[in-house]
Amino acid sequence: MTTAVPSDARRRALLRTARDVADDLAADAIARDQAGRPPADETARLREAGLPAALTPPRPDRGADWRAGCAVIREIATADGSVGELLARHYVHTWSGRFYATGPRATALEEESVREQWLWTGAVSGPDSEEDAGRPGLRLRPRTSGYVLDGRRPVDTALAVADQLVVDAACSATGDVLVVRIPAGTRGVAFEPARDRLGQRVAGAGEAVFDGVAVPPGQVLGRRPYDEESATPFTALAEPALRLALCHVGLGIAEGALVEARDLSRSGRAHRLPGEDPDLFLAYGELASAAQTATAVVERATEVMARALDAGARLDGEEPAAVAALVATAETVTSKAALHITARVLEFADAPGLDRFWRNARVLTSQRPAVHRLRSIGEHYLNGTHRAVAAAFR
Repeated sequence: MTTAVPSDARRRALLRTARDVADDLAADAIARDQAGRPPADETARLREAGLPAALTPPRPDRGADWRAGCAVIREIATADGSVGELLARHYVHTWSGRFYATGPRATALEEESVREQWLWTGAVSGPDSEEDAGRPGLRLRPRTSGYVLDGRRPVDTALAVADQLVVDAACSATGDVLVVRIPAGTRGVAFEPARDRLGQRVAGAGEAVFDGVAVPPGQVLGRRPYDEESATPFTALAEPALRLALCHVGLGIAEGALVEARDLSRSGRAHRLPGEDPDLFLAYGELASAAQTATAVVERATEVMARALDAGARLDGEEPAAVAALVATAETVTSKAALHITARVLEFADAPGLDRFWRNARVLTSQRPAVHRLRSIGEHYLNGTHRAVAAAFR
């Protein structure tokens, strides 16, 4: 599998575009957070900048390698955590063809995604997840050509604005769990938006309802493994890849909060002016150190994930477990830092909208309890194994 890194010029251009979009989003971030509307305007800005097409799996002439993609996600998240999460989930779901389908099908799907500037979202259950243990899920009924999809599924971003929705569902005839994509506008699909969220209000979260949705064979990407033991090494990277992309969202939220608080202090609009206040220096030093520590851990995990994705079919069977353990470490450190930084900056300034960073960090980090991650890290450290904690690729 070829995943050539973009040239330095392409990478620099992509990051410049991301910074421009971030500046644009920052200008009205508070008003949009307060409105809490579906991200139609936000996705229009992303499309205008070409980011949905740019954040697709890498080929020599298109797409973004893992390092560049995560850098873009983090840049956007510093300005707006909701849009950062939307873009993170889009980027990882564009890898669905490579994770679940065959090479030629994945290539064709990615080419069409770039050409049409598709925006992706989805919700794929992890192996051994709570849903497999008895919670009602999605069901596929075979028919003459393809399947019929029924059920409900929570989706965290871009519910009403995405072009492609990726979900997994159990086949009623065989019991196989299949990963399918549902294009926007498909008959029988309805959306129920989440209302009054504490944070990530502009992400476009809600629930997708499928009622007799026709799924042609061409929209079936492949089988989702029942557990880690039955997954191919490359497919096993799907769930930790999403978790790692969301670490970059968390880092972006923390950095955005710290920069905004610093600017308020410098401008004299904070409770305490910078001047020569040693306690304020100490507080900012602590928070900056926490952010830099989290950054170091996340960047190490990003580099290891990038090498694993570059390996493709050559990936060693033991490597995904080590990658997943490192991602769990990055999640643990980032979650703690993001919550601490975004809460502490509220002590420095009483500025409208500064609380949005804490609310966004709180919602983002609450999806995966820290105790599960720590147990997973401990099991890998002690036994050299890693079983997936019940977590969703969504």
